[in-house]
Amino acid sequence: MTANEIHHFLLVFDHEAGQLIEEVDFGNDGERAVEAYSAKEREFQGRSTIDIVLVGSDSIEIVRMTHANYFDGSARVASKYLIGI
Repeated sequence: MTANEIHHFLLVFDHEAGQLIEEVDFGNDGERAVEAYSAKEREFQGRSTIDIVLVGSDSIEIVRMTHANYFDGSARVASKYLIGI
């Protein structure tokens, strides 16, 4: 796999709501993905219940496996116990 085959996915998970609130595929545009990641970090600065991750993978299917807790509801269950910590 070459760098051009890697897709960049931005995921924003809200633990308070217990759900993924944003999922963006930037394709192989790493520069744009990093800019968007930085903008999200600024947007949610100080909100400890928000996870912002930028993941590189060849497909969203792989991201859904490696970060399943954001997609399958298991993070929602854990989130209710983490609020306030």
